[in-house]
Amino acid sequence: MNKKLILTLALLSFSALSLFAFSFTPFVETEQGTIGLLHHTFQNGTTGDEFDYIKQGGQNNLYPFSRYTVGARIEDKHRLWFTYQPLQLDTAVDFKNNNVKIGDKTFEGPMELTYSFPFYRATYTYDLLGKYEEAYLGVGLALQIRNASIQFREVDGEDSFISQNVGLVPALAIYSEYRFPFGLTLSADIAGSYANLAYINGADYTFEGSILDASLRMDYAIEDGFSLFANARFFGGTADGESENDASNWTESTEVYTKNNIASLTFSAGLAWQMQ
Repeated sequence: MNKKLILTLALLSFSALSLFAFSFTPFVETEQGTIGLLHHTFQNGTTGDEFDYIKQGGQNNLYPFSRYTVGARIEDKHRLWFTYQPLQLDTAVDFKNNNVKIGDKTFEGPMELTYSFPFYRATYTYDLLGKYEEAYLGVGLALQIRNASIQFREVDGEDSFISQNVGLVPALAIYSEYRFPFGLTLSADIAGSYANLAYINGADYTFEGSILDASLRMDYAIEDGFSLFANARFFGGTADGESENDASNWTESTEVYTKNNIASLTFSAGLAWQMQ
């Protein structure tokens, strides 16, 4: 099912709910721009090398960025929205006669690398400033599903490293905006979490992870519920420790230890529509 159909079905569902007595205002957004990596390292296995994707893996360019959102404001105090953010970075690099060990594989290059890390996220916030029509300050929760695929492939050989998995990440969420009477809206959106599973859920293995997704945005209303916006965003995450993967799937790493740290900046422009 393609993204346009998903957004259309979600918007129709929100519109149907608006027939009920409570106030229900659906919205949909799309944005396109560029992403640049500030920091990105990956290690698989305790004896594997810590691989720098920017210095060694060719991620020192700018890449296309996109993001899609559909949601609704309910009774003005509640805000519920669903976000899809694709992210796939494909690079080609020569390891320059320096052997690099990823997991239990050692590569000499030239190499083709794929780092795919799209996510799906549902976010809910509740307004703490209900008496102010022009302002909204909401706090709440987010639930993110990330769909990771990390690949190292030899161009001239037959060897490769592939690690794929799906993960569920809960987070705290903050959304705020201020609407000026002449059509300008300034907003900030933050979702973040930190977890140490060895202490939080009593697991018998050590694993630490975090995410931070924070943006500053400026909208200007056009007409008929449409607005144009510009957005600056920091997106990053960390993962360090062991996992319970038993490598029963052929695309799972046989090594239990993984470290994956990424930090990026995005700049984008977009179009939003909100039911009047």
